[in-house]
Amino acid sequence: RADPAGRPGAMAQPRVLLTKEPAPQSVPASDLPMKVYEVALNTGADSSSGLATAGFRTAKYLPAEWHLNNSELYHKAFAGCQQAERGRAEAKDLAEYAAAAAQRAQQDSTAALGQRLQDIHFWKAELQKEIEDLDAETSLLAAQKLRLERALDATEVPYAIATDNLQCRERRQAPDLVGDEVERELLKEVELIRNIQELLKRTLMQASNQMRLNRDHKEVCEMDWSDKVETYNIDDKCGRYRNESTNIQFHPSSVKFEESASMPETWAKFSQDNIYRAEREKLASINLRALIDNILHDISEDMRMQCAAVNEAFAKNCEELNDAKHKLEHHLKKILKEIGDQEANIAALKQAIKDKEAPMKVAQTRLYDRSFRPNVELCRDEAQFRLISEVEELTESIGSLKKKLLESEQSLRNLEDTRMNLEKEIAVKANSIFIDRQKCMAYRTRYPVVLKLAGYQ
Repeated sequence: RADPAGRPGAMAQPRVLLTKEPAPQSVPASDLPMKVYEVALNTGADSSSGLATAGFRTAKYLPAEWHLNNSELYHKAFAGCQQAERGRAEAKDLAEYAAAAAQRAQQDSTAALGQRLQDIHFWKAELQKEIEDLDAETSLLAAQKLRLERALDATEVPYAIATDNLQCRERRQAPDLVGDEVERELLKEVELIRNIQELLKRTLMQASNQMRLNRDHKEVCEMDWSDKVETYNIDDKCGRYRNESTNIQFHPSSVKFEESASMPETWAKFSQDNIYRAEREKLASINLRALIDNILHDISEDMRMQCAAVNEAFAKNCEELNDAKHKLEHHLKKILKEIGDQEANIAALKQAIKDKEAPMKVAQTRLYDRSFRPNVELCRDEAQFRLISEVEELTESIGSLKKKLLESEQSLRNLEDTRMNLEKEIAVKANSIFIDRQKCMAYRTRYPVVLKLAGYQ
């Protein structure tokens, strides 16, 4: 009889046989305990106990005991057959159940391995995609870093041009050595280039750090991917094992959980965290590349705009210098003509004074000699006024002529000084025009183009 769970169970205990000669076919099977029978001594009325025999006494069984013993042997034989038959049936049922259970367990294990392979394949594919994305992103960031390095190198030429322009303009002569609009624009250009260089260096460092982080997370994902590939191959091999496989054997010690084994939740979270961190770094790398694009675009525009402002200031300054130089040359022509006229006038006055009487020569000589006092020493002191008074006392006409002579000579000296100043100023203006136009503006033609400043060349 089978239990409700389908497993073979023990049959109900049979009743004890009480008849003397039972029919074997009608006795129900039962498990009889083993019993040790003691020999019964015949001591009754029919017993021979106590009778004298040929030297010994004999004890015999009764007929009832003989029949009972035979009945018990029949019963044991029948019960043994029943029990053996029942055992064979139970063994067969148990074997069939064990075979079915083993088949179901193996099918379930194979299905579980198949599901596990799908899970591993899913995360392996996600990790592989992340590895490829990180590798591509790192390559793009490396290209942006190369642009930064080119742009940083390209700033050296504008910086050299601006500093050379400032140094060249230091060789201007006074009074053209002024802090004009050109110098202010050049200083702004130098400061702009320095700030740009600092910005590019900081951005280069950020790009290097981000590339290192990308490679580190790519390496982490590759290690995780490699582990999953190995695990996939192991589980795939395990899923292909069959009962007929020749490379299977007993491994009793494998039926246990390793202490360091992870749980399915922690296993999935590990890969999920790796992918999340990789995605985060990839997004940071994308944002950094966009920032680099904006920086390179802005700095190239700013430098070209500042270059245009400096060039415009140079052009305007050169135009003003040319205009000033032309005006100075025009005034120089007038001064030269006036100097010639004044020299003739002085010669006439001197001749008029010489024509006067001898007494007046002493006073005229004194006045004339004192008129050659240099610079600030040409002072109208008391002696000068006294001599003039003396001349006026002698003759008003001679005094007027002398006075006019002094004025004419002073005017001539002033004209000569003005001529020298004009000639010097014209030379200064020519030097300034040469420096700004031939030195500075010619050198500024080497200023890099926008594509080079943006790091494309």
